[in-house]
Amino acid sequence: MKKLLTLLLLLVFSTGYTQNICLSAEEKKIYDLLISYRKGKGLSSIPVSGKLTKVAQAHARDLAENYDYSQENNPCNMHSWSDKGSWSACCYTDDHAQAACMWNKPKEIAGYEGSGYEIAHFNSAGVTAQEAIDGWKGSKFHNEVMINLSIWKQVKWQAVGVGVYKEFAVVWFGEKIDSVGAERCK
Repeated sequence: MKKLLTLLLLLVFSTGYTQNICLSAEEKKIYDLLISYRKGKGLSSIPVSGKLTKVAQAHARDLAENYDYSQENNPCNMHSWSDKGSWSACCYTDDHAQAACMWNKPKEIAGYEGSGYEIAHFNSAGVTAQEAIDGWKGSKFHNEVMINLSIWKQVKWQAVGVGVYKEFAVVWFGEKIDSVGAERCK
């Protein structure tokens, strides 16, 4: 019994798995629509990542609670993070000068071993899965990330995480396999 408990604790701490990560119904719809879209383009599926989902869910909530659209000439876009959480704040500008502040969030927040790349969507009436996917498809740069075009052509996505909260939907993509999965919340 002691050996079994030791093995279980070793497994928990070696994988970084410390809590159940699950997808809401709307998050699962985004994932399913994303994978269906990729398959329609002849691309492979991407496994759901518990670590990237943790980051996506935290960022969707941070955006909904702390991102200020009313601030005139706000240089910080939706890839920015507030100083209101257990992460370092950053202002992601359209010139991508602070891109590393986004790429490093999965490692900082969830211990994900690679960089993360995010697409984000906002709808003031509340976001839905179909509306988010359609918005990303209609955006050249977001679409390129989803279906590996342009600078993403040689990238093989090995993990994906999804977060939806109120008006925001975010999807994080990663090149490293994540042994911590996520499943549909019961």
